[in-house]
Amino acid sequence: MKSLIQALVGTWFICSTSFPMWLKGDKTNPTFTYSITDKKGETNVLLDEVKYQHKGESKTLTGFDYQNPADSAAFVWRGKGVLSLVRSKWKVVLQDPDGQWAVIWFSKTLFTPEGVDIISRTPQLPEKTLNHIKSLMADTPTLAKQLANVRDLPVR
Repeated sequence: MKSLIQALVGTWFICSTSFPMWLKGDKTNPTFTYSITDKKGETNVLLDEVKYQHKGESKTLTGFDYQNPADSAAFVWRGKGVLSLVRSKWKVVLQDPDGQWAVIWFSKTLFTPEGVDIISRTPQLPEKTLNHIKSLMADTPTLAKQLANVRDLPVR
């Protein structure tokens, strides 16, 4: 069986979210790309590249995700370079057994509110699958309180 880190490797599309940066509409087509890194010999660290379009240009935010040794579903993101002072806690709360989608909860930071992302291996999830995920979220207290703020992102 794959570890969660191995299951996260690759590109994920943000299909639905409560994150204001994606909901404003000026930053589009957001994706996460995770790859395993051997940063300073540490294990269980992912290189995390967030890519999106802004005014027709591709933008990338890069950081590292450090897995919590006490909870393998939880991570701390630390920005790279100029963003190295920025940290964010996040957790994979729900995961498709086939690895096609996941729901990520992220904590409030100085710059962002607490929220959730529904991510998928494809740019769009079928409506039936999305409704199933949202019903699972409604049954999960951490996610249920975010559900009212979740919006589907347009596919462009």
